[in-house]
Amino acid sequence: MLSYQHIYHAGNLADVHKHALLAVMLDYLTRKDKPLSYLETHSGRGLYALDAAEALKTGEAAQGIARVEKQGWFAPDHPYTRALAATRAAHGPAAYPGSPLIAAQLLRPTDTIQLCELHPQEFAALKTAIAPHGGIFHQKDGLEMALALCPPTPRRGLLLIDPSYEVKADYEAIPKLIGHVARKWNVGVIALWYPVLDGRVAASGAQRAMVTRLRAEHPEALIHEVRFPPAREGHGMIGSGMVVLNPPWGLEGEAKRLTGLFKTL
Repeated sequence: MLSYQHIYHAGNLADVHKHALLAVMLDYLTRKDKPLSYLETHSGRGLYALDAAEALKTGEAAQGIARVEKQGWFAPDHPYTRALAATRAAHGPAAYPGSPLIAAQLLRPTDTIQLCELHPQEFAALKTAIAPHGGIFHQKDGLEMALALCPPTPRRGLLLIDPSYEVKADYEAIPKLIGHVARKWNVGVIALWYPVLDGRVAASGAQRAMVTRLRAEHPEALIHEVRFPPAREGHGMIGSGMVVLNPPWGLEGEAKRLTGLFKTL
């Protein structure tokens, strides 16, 4: 449960999908002159070096953010591009922002950030990366904290649920959690990321069952999946999915745009 470290996968195609949609949601929410809350259940370290040995070992960033930037997927004024540029300006050209830093780059001083991360080393790195932007940090189980923190103050806002799914039970626990949070915080944007798994992977059935349940229980939610080639031979993740309750205006259009782009890979 504490073995996963995202540095091996930072900037991969799943990150591109997740972070592009997250940036578009935050960009829309910050257009209104009212403060908002951003909460995240599994934050990681927040800032990654794509020239680190771990990232170079898998090559996933080269197949991900490096590849799509060369192909011009994101315009200079796209909020994802703006967050990338701000991160590189502050930390160097090989720096890549995790979702907490993307949020910190796009949110305003009047907004509130609350971040959960259980892994001790990742938590320490998270505080180092994000504390200059403000924020409240919780070294606790993210799913438990989501229930405790929602509804937040301010009530406008977004919750990102982004576990590693190392524990298969997460696939069963997450629909229950989302149901509870949605009842407590019916105005909140609740976003869930999940991997799309090859059918030969043991957890693929649980993953599909989770999405089927969420679709049935939240028919108004935006559910968006993209497919891409496995990062390496035998790799079980073949795509990326997002479920968004109360999706902000414009998100569906960005999702459709990304669908077309991922089909070119």
